[in-house]
Amino acid sequence: QVQLVESGGGLVQSGGSLKLSCTGAGLTLNFYGIVWFRQAPGKEREGISCSSSDGKIYYHDSVKGRFSISKDDDRNTLYLQMNNLKPEDTAVYTCAADTNDCEDVPTYAIDYWGKGARVTVSS
Repeated sequence: QVQLVESGGGLVQSGGSLKLSCTGAGLTLNFYGIVWFRQAPGKEREGISCSSSDGKIYYHDSVKGRFSISKDDDRNTLYLQMNNLKPEDTAVYTCAADTNDCEDVPTYAIDYWGKGARVTVSS
């Protein structure tokens, strides 16, 4: 069974940091573009980063300079390090596998979705 599993969400104060993980089961993350989406209450889902199989990484302007991507191939896991968090970063964060391998950012062809991890940033 193919799964993407997020972990690391939680509650943090404004200015704090969190690190989310996206672990693949039944699929190799390196074969896909891996997208982080987020959906804030009452807002549409937005893609905030895409990591291609050849190492290119795209960041949405809203997180550029604060969020960063890293990978652990041995653990088949991709991480989203979030620094200097703001209350407007409060959202459910979901990772997904893009078969277009980030070629068409900001549009994606998603084969697999995680269930999401909630991040709450208090002011």
